[in-house]
Amino acid sequence: MSALLPLLDHAEDDLLDALARIGPVVLPAPQKPSQIPHLPSYYIYANHDTSADLEEVTSWLDQGAEKVIVPLPWAKELIGIVPANRLLLLLDVANVSAVSDTLRNGVSGVLLKTPVVDLDLISSLKRFFVGCAIHVQSDEATLPSASILRQLAGIGASLVVPTSQLTLSASTKTQLNVADAFIAPIQSDRPDGLFPTVVSSHLQGGRTLGMVYSSAESIKESIITGKGVYQSRKHGLWRKGETSGATQDVVSIRLDCDADALEFSVIQNGAGFCHLNRTSCFGEINGLAALESTLQTRLASAPEGSYTRRLFDDQALLQSKIMEEADELCRAETKDDIAFEAADLIYFALTRCVAAGVTLADIEDSLDQKAKKITRRPGNAKPQFVKAAPPPKPAPSIPAAPQTDPSAPIRMSTSDLSTITPQQRSQLLHRPVLKSDEMISKVKPIVEDVRIRGDAALLELTAKFDKVQMTSTVILPPFAPESMQLPDNVRDAIDKAYANIWKFHEAQAEKATLVVETMPGVVCSRFARPIARVGLYVPGGTAILPSTALMLGIPAQVAGCKEVVLATPPRPDGSISPEVMYVAHLVGASAVLKAGGAQAVAAMAYGTATVPKVDKIFGPGNQWVTAAKMLVQNDTDALVAIDMPAGPSEVLVIADHTSNPAFVAADLLSQAEHGIDSQVVLVGIKLSSAELATIEREVDEQAHALERVDIVRESVAKSIIVKASSVAEAIAFSNDYAPEHLILHLENARDQVANIDNAGSVFVGPYTPESCGDYASGTNHTLPTNGYARQFSGVNTLSFQKHITSQEISPAGLKELGPIVVTLADCEGLQAHANAVRIRLRAAEP
Repeated sequence: MSALLPLLDHAEDDLLDALARIGPVVLPAPQKPSQIPHLPSYYIYANHDTSADLEEVTSWLDQGAEKVIVPLPWAKELIGIVPANRLLLLLDVANVSAVSDTLRNGVSGVLLKTPVVDLDLISSLKRFFVGCAIHVQSDEATLPSASILRQLAGIGASLVVPTSQLTLSASTKTQLNVADAFIAPIQSDRPDGLFPTVVSSHLQGGRTLGMVYSSAESIKESIITGKGVYQSRKHGLWRKGETSGATQDVVSIRLDCDADALEFSVIQNGAGFCHLNRTSCFGEINGLAALESTLQTRLASAPEGSYTRRLFDDQALLQSKIMEEADELCRAETKDDIAFEAADLIYFALTRCVAAGVTLADIEDSLDQKAKKITRRPGNAKPQFVKAAPPPKPAPSIPAAPQTDPSAPIRMSTSDLSTITPQQRSQLLHRPVLKSDEMISKVKPIVEDVRIRGDAALLELTAKFDKVQMTSTVILPPFAPESMQLPDNVRDAIDKAYANIWKFHEAQAEKATLVVETMPGVVCSRFARPIARVGLYVPGGTAILPSTALMLGIPAQVAGCKEVVLATPPRPDGSISPEVMYVAHLVGASAVLKAGGAQAVAAMAYGTATVPKVDKIFGPGNQWVTAAKMLVQNDTDALVAIDMPAGPSEVLVIADHTSNPAFVAADLLSQAEHGIDSQVVLVGIKLSSAELATIEREVDEQAHALERVDIVRESVAKSIIVKASSVAEAIAFSNDYAPEHLILHLENARDQVANIDNAGSVFVGPYTPESCGDYASGTNHTLPTNGYARQFSGVNTLSFQKHITSQEISPAGLKELGPIVVTLADCEGLQAHANAVRIRLRAAEP
């Protein structure tokens, strides 16, 4: 093991990258997931004074933390619930004796806080915690020597060192070179002092590329630069690929169990590792890695008319083949048949992955991330796949597409708040997992491509993702009349919705300046100004959404934004739906961007030669859009804000004995049809099993009459019914859930609105369907999801305005206020601040 365990208290990107190559990094407990840097391996240091929060610990582990370091009181609550291999026990020297056998057996290691590095104490602790990792956090001011690090590693321990005390430069009295710390415990039994080094491929499942040697100098350079550097026994330092171009990017460097050999996991560039221009010194690749390489080559160069080209170009064919081969695998019985059918399925599945730019390494990373999760769903099959076991298949035959029973009942799962545990209640509040860090890593190359190459990248990405070849992505006003041709009834509906939404949002605008005289002669003001340039993202995936264009465009228009860029994915012919184009005309859009996904967000955030740069981006979207918005808002080069974090659509319906089952079911389905990741929740107050069954029958019957029934089938299967014993219990659950849409099917529903603390928008009474808010009642339908209604409002006119404050002080006012300011500035040691007041006060003296 490494003798170094870095504790993040401050680090530049280069240092953090170097640390990521040599092992885990300890992170202070984050307040929210976005505060966790993207690292391949990390621990969370939960050094809180509060009691243990199982939900928080579970969330950290599910998000990818290898382990959580918890204090003794937490451990007593978590052991037996959280797997031992994911817990490290935080101990002070004073409470070592308080560790019971149960605690010892319930953790995989210890982080010992100690005034000094006491090797005898650490050895004793190692003997007590048999098989556990020991990490030591010392209060000593001086940095550890290489000798101390070697001795710690020798007894199976590592030293916790704050990253502020680490450097990529030469070691000093106050900072320790990262590579020096990593090299300290390495030993060589060779006369030349070199270390045998196995080089493996990160992208090919760890396949061995070759055997080389390393020196302290080469290891140091590899850690710092992230490039493959080794020691040639004949020629000295060997920077791989320096002359051939076949360079290596180092992903990780690990010591073996005896600390006398290393493994470099690398991404090999160029022809390959071997001097014979082969991938590996041990021969050509085979198996899945070879198949992946072949498919990647054919994606770029397969001739027209070939079967592989057909698969890449015809997504419907590829999808059918995947389902066909999955069915064949399920029917296979003999070992040979199962292997045969599994190979076919893997071929088509990997073709799908390669077409989407997904590598085997991405799949393995996803598997690793799933393995880190400690919460598990039941794992039951979705209703459409639940069927009787098929009869044995006698022999391979002509494939048949899998049969799905279209009349299978569409059902939700049910829980009762009076019988479930607090942990189970917490699980009900969870949304389907949104892997924001993973999605951000996927969209980052797309965003970077548009940032660097502008319109050229935008056109290429639109061709790749939207399957549309275009020469330009921007439409400027005046918009051609033929692009806005609509049936009269649709145009009339849009016009009336526009009027209602305008009326409600115009009433929200702040027009008057707020003026307050805080003391005689001191006048403070606040006034609103529009955000000059805004970008409006209108999704186009499985539905046309002119309503979203209205909801975003009207408040921008009311607020007085000078430049409004409306982005939406193009149709197959490269045009934009006339409904959206008509709304763009109504709201005075200054440009329509024919692009979707992360590439559209990037174009608006950074600007291109044809796409105007904006100051704030609004609008819902899929996980790609959401991740791109989160990425660009944290990039100081973009200087762009976003409206709010967003996720899949959701609705929570509270219903009592007065509710109409058909109305309730219709409200649930109105959100379930948005997408397979939508979530709907029914909270039933004292509803009997028969009353709930009636609602479920309505859900099933109405769903089967919808064109989007296949989407509804999947989203409803992941949704829940919650039984509550009272209105108060139901509303308390809703406030904890913080839904995007909340519908109250209650007796005296209006009286309960005062009890609602967390919701994006509330729909009161049986004749207020959520659909009205989505389209035309006047309120905005761009709302916080995924529980963010606890912190965020929905989009409104003020979202498109910013507030500026001003103050004006008279000489008399400064005479009264000035001494207060001088006193406070002197207290803080800011002499120039105080002088700015004193010089004026002196000038005003007679």
